[in-house]
Amino acid sequence: MKTLQTILIALVAIEHIYILYIEIFLWTTPKGMKTFGLKSKTFAEETKTLAANQGLYNGFLAAGLFWSLYTKDVSVSLFFIICVCVAALYGAYSTKSKRILIVQGTPAFIALAVLLINRFYM
Repeated sequence: MKTLQTILIALVAIEHIYILYIEIFLWTTPKGMKTFGLKSKTFAEETKTLAANQGLYNGFLAAGLFWSLYTKDVSVSLFFIICVCVAALYGAYSTKSKRILIVQGTPAFIALAVLLINRFYM
């Protein structure tokens, strides 16, 4: 794999490990509530199981990206980067928040562009 795409894939994977950590372990803390714009502790407590489930899915995305780096399989990288891009698009749409698109989507879309350039033009 090319160096830049490896770095970008690793960064997206690390970001998703961080999201997993916040959603599973920090959801009801001030840090978690601020990160996700939660207005009340009660709401955070009521939704912590849902957030933990979301965190688990972010962990699966990270695991797939790390696996693609381990196997050096660009097809696997493309699959999981596209999954992250779709998650960012849907997250931004469903929450009416451009922040998700910027924070989660931008690194993934850059990684996707580099992967496609390397795959088809290099």
